[in-house]
Amino acid sequence: MRGPGPRRPRLPDPPPSGSRLQHSLPGGLVEDEDGEEAADALSRELLEELCLDLAALPDPPVLRFVQDQETERPGEAEPFRRRHLVFTAHLPDGLHQAVATTEQDAPDRAPVVWLPVADAAGLHLYPDVGAVLGQAVRLGAAAGGPVLLPAMTATSSRWR
Repeated sequence: MRGPGPRRPRLPDPPPSGSRLQHSLPGGLVEDEDGEEAADALSRELLEELCLDLAALPDPPVLRFVQDQETERPGEAEPFRRRHLVFTAHLPDGLHQAVATTEQDAPDRAPVVWLPVADAAGLHLYPDVGAVLGQAVRLGAAAGGPVLLPAMTATSSRWR
């Protein structure tokens, strides 16, 4: 029997089937003008958005997926283009409690929600990686480098 350990936050109930909610992974842009490396951009963005210092992790994040996007945004004439680099990281027990509960650099201060991978995999995620999240946590999943996912297009993805 385990003794009392760190208290875990209550995880939210999964959204109802057919929900129009969209969940976004934390992230941002690589500052190309400054020659910023992807790992440095990840570190900067997680610190800005979640107050999460990657130096506190036992192991560095691992690049798992790459996904290109060319979609149309409501009200915009030009296509929206991005290349998403999706990293995974292990947060030791208790560290998630030190992370901000709202996105720190968003005007709407969107709530931060921690979910088990199996629950998150069934959600409408941005970028569109829900179907492959399970691969990200299997041992050895990073062998051979990141997986290139099918592109997000106007026919494969919708803004909500």
